[in-house]
Amino acid sequence: MSALVAADYRLEAQIAGVEPVSIETATQIRDYLRDYGATLVELPEATWESSVCIWTGSHGDVIVDLWTQEEGRSDLVLHAQVVETQSDISVTVHLVYVP
Repeated sequence: MSALVAADYRLEAQIAGVEPVSIETATQIRDYLRDYGATLVELPEATWESSVCIWTGSHGDVIVDLWTQEEGRSDLVLHAQVVETQSDISVTVHLVYVP
């Protein structure tokens, strides 16, 4: 989450296990956050009480509640896919949006 807070929407900061996102996805995230009009903050532990992961047998679909400076827990979520690899996990961020 630190990367998004720092406006690294391509996730290029070499986060272990997290894949960089495409330019198109980074642009969507940037534009959506700009249009939403609030400032992302680091996730508190409380976010894991309301976020969800559904295991499909081959991967996990993850919805993480995002927090903002203005609102605390916001309406924004991050959708990602988690895949187990032979040595670790791989996370691919798909979207940030309001469901």
